[in-house]
Amino acid sequence: MLHFFKFETHGTTLGREVMAGFTTFAAMAYILVVNPQILSMAGMDPQAVIIATGLAAALGCFLMAFMANYPIALAPGMGTNTYFVFIIVLGMGLHWQAALSLTFWNGIIFLILSVSGLRKKLAEAIPAGLQVGIQAGIGFFISLLGLKAAGIVIANQNTLVTHGEITNPAILLGLAGLF
Repeated sequence: MLHFFKFETHGTTLGREVMAGFTTFAAMAYILVVNPQILSMAGMDPQAVIIATGLAAALGCFLMAFMANYPIALAPGMGTNTYFVFIIVLGMGLHWQAALSLTFWNGIIFLILSVSGLRKKLAEAIPAGLQVGIQAGIGFFISLLGLKAAGIVIANQNTLVTHGEITNPAILLGLAGLF
């Protein structure tokens, strides 16, 4: 197994890679909680989503390890899942099953674009500043959802949002976790 992953060639050790694996798992484990919470808003069964999320992440990581021999962890993307729920299902009123079938066809189209090389050309055609802006916007949106779920941010009719009851122990715990 050690020869398969070429640890010596890459200047690493089994112990270092095991530690990196545990660290990566700790950084990614949140998705097992957050993904079902978000997708359940679309009507999906949270327990089924936990299982699907774990299996998809494990499959992606194992494929990356054994097919590409590359230490990259893969899991469902929160930006796409958030878009799926809030724009497609809740915003456009599609049932989650129909939205999921659209996501499947989107994956097929993306695969064709990737294999043909057109995806790279399309990505390069988007200005770098716009790419960063889109990523930042998605990140802020997901952050807002998390802050709202924790009660740190609440609705306000005058300013759209305001802070929650900061002395609430649950909010203090959420803020401590954030920092």
